[in-house]
This record gives sequence, structure tokens and C-alpha cells, in this order.
Amino acid sequence: MIEIDKQYPISEVAELTGYPPHVLRYYEKEFELEIPRNESNHRYYTYSEIEIFQYIKSLQDKGFSNKQIKLILKSPEILINSNEETALTNISQQENINSIELAREISINLEEVFFDGLIKTLESNTQYNEEIIKELMSEITALRNELSSKERDVLICENAKLKMKVKEKSYEVAELRERIKRMENNKSFFQKIFKSSK
Repeated sequence: MIEIDKQYPISEVAELTGYPPHVLRYYEKEFELEIPRNESNHRYYTYSEIEIFQYIKSLQDKGFSNKQIKLILKSPEILINSNEETALTNISQQENINSIELAREISINLEEVFFDGLIKTLESNTQYNEEIIKELMSEITALRNELSSKERDVLICENAKLKMKVKEKSYEVAELRERIKRMENNKSFFQKIFKSSK
């Protein structure tokens, strides 16, 4: 079991994740991961980094390419607490994720995985062909549902960002109105003073 407060050396992380140390270093660059370093400039890994590598492994096991995994890692995460949806982002705000492009790439990948599996199954000509095809169909359905969920999450996050911008603009408009009102009051005050002095 991974300890939350422990700092793991790369050798232990290699055992925990199943990735050799050179692959861990490669993935650090490939997926633009920020791996902490100690005073001697040696990498160390916490629960959080190990969890990211395990997530990468699970996505690879599902047939996603590194390019697709990188897009997924850069996309917003959604937490759903009871009926409230709170958008959290694990990316810098400069990056724009094209959810349509992400969905298209994942869909193409799913299609390739499905047909590769189907062709292999048919070529093997075993008595379990029908069962394996059903399993592949249910797997592709589950993956498509997962994709729809991710698209929905991206849209919810974008919607939340737009709502925040609208709220900011409405505050700015209210502040400008207040300034204009004060300026008009000052103007009428000065007009009264100058009229009474005539």
C-alpha cells in the first residue's frame, strides 16, 4: 500500500508502477509532469505522482495512445458532490483543450481497438467467438460512455468559466454605473454652486 506522506525514490516507484526508471524519466518529459526534486536534485515521488503513473498505465491498458493520454491529463477534472457540480482544473489556464478534437481522437482509437479485436477473434475461429464479440461490444460501449462523460465534464467546466466571466463583467458594469451616478451628482452640485454665485 502506498503511504500518503512518504517520499519514494525512483527505484521503488518502478516496482509500484511496473515502469522501469528510464520509462518514468521519459514519461516525465512526454506528459510534461512536474516531478519534485530534493536538495541534491534527485527525483522523489509522492502518492500524487505515483497515482498519475498508475492512471497513465490504466489508460494505456484501455488502448489510448500517449498523445490522447496527454490530452486527457491536461483536461479539467470534475468533482460531483451531491447535486452540486464543482469544476476543478489541474491545468494552467493558458492551455485550451479542444473537446471536439479530443472526442474525435478517442473515438477513432476506440474504433481501431474494436475492429482489431474483432478481426483477431474471427481469425482464431474458436467456439468462443460469440462470447468474445459480446465482451468487445460491452467494452466499447463502456468506453464510449466514459468518453461522453469526459465531454460533458469539459463542457461543464467551460460553462462554469463563462458564468464567472459574466459575473465579473456584471460587477464591472455596476461599478461603472455607480461612478457615472456620482459624476452626475457632482456635476449638478457644481452647477448649483455656480448658479447661486451669479
